[in-house]
Amino acid sequence: MDNSSRFFANRECEYYPCHDMEGDLNCLFCYCPLYNLRCPGNFTVIEKNGRKIKSCMDCTFPHEAGNYDKIIEILKGGKINES
Repeated sequence: MDNSSRFFANRECEYYPCHDMEGDLNCLFCYCPLYNLRCPGNFTVIEKNGRKIKSCMDCTFPHEAGNYDKIIEILKGGKINES
């Protein structure tokens, strides 16, 4: 799947890997397009400087190779198929 239209691994990036996870880390969604949406990933809400913000430090959802179609469906406003 390396370097296909659904997967890209930028192993030359100074931040690679940005998350500690098993398997291939997909960099296609380096800046998560779901940040302002309801993400099915493992995010938390933290308080920083008196504001509540979404922390994606422990979320690998956009980096998992098999989640491309799910992300596109969420962006289109559809529901993800959990099959």
